[in-house]
Amino acid sequence: MQKDKFIFSFNAPVVISFVTCSIIVLLISRLTGGYSDRLLFAVYRSRITPFFFLRLFGHVLGHTGLTHLVSNMSLILAVGPMVEERWGSKRLLFMLGVTALVSAIFQLCFSPNTMLMGASGIVYMLIFLGATTGAGRGKIPVTLVFVAVLYLSQELFSGITSLLSPDHISHLTHIVGGICGAVMGLFFQVQQHQDA
Repeated sequence: MQKDKFIFSFNAPVVISFVTCSIIVLLISRLTGGYSDRLLFAVYRSRITPFFFLRLFGHVLGHTGLTHLVSNMSLILAVGPMVEERWGSKRLLFMLGVTALVSAIFQLCFSPNTMLMGASGIVYMLIFLGATTGAGRGKIPVTLVFVAVLYLSQELFSGITSLLSPDHISHLTHIVGGICGAVMGLFFQVQQHQDA
């Protein structure tokens, strides 16, 4: 009689790699006194250099501290594997890149004097991607409508109130991440139905 072995499963390689890289980036940030964040892992208005282009994508790996990191990574680990299983690793990696780039561009356009770092836009993208499951040609899932109403109305309200009392949270990034997730999720759902 063979005993069952306890074996770890590398079930979501993109999600696990993203979380691991974010932890390493935070450690490097602590070792360099935040210099690595300013160089590679935060978006802000600066001269156009190769580092500027790296920051357009790398800002999602940088975090201001352990609490910021854990809050984002907990949600990414909870939602990300399901999304990666649904859409595949290559497509998820593409969606991470698109969301990082789009949120960086919005940050530079609408809040250029503020440094942006963190994966909260990615979190919202994943939540909205998960809510698009079940979409088809001409069909929008009610779960997506509920997620959009609940999350986006909260972010709009929080963004407006933060004008009076700054909370150092990029509500715009949350909204942009959610919209990226919804648009890409619906697009890929429709594409998948057409291919079937």
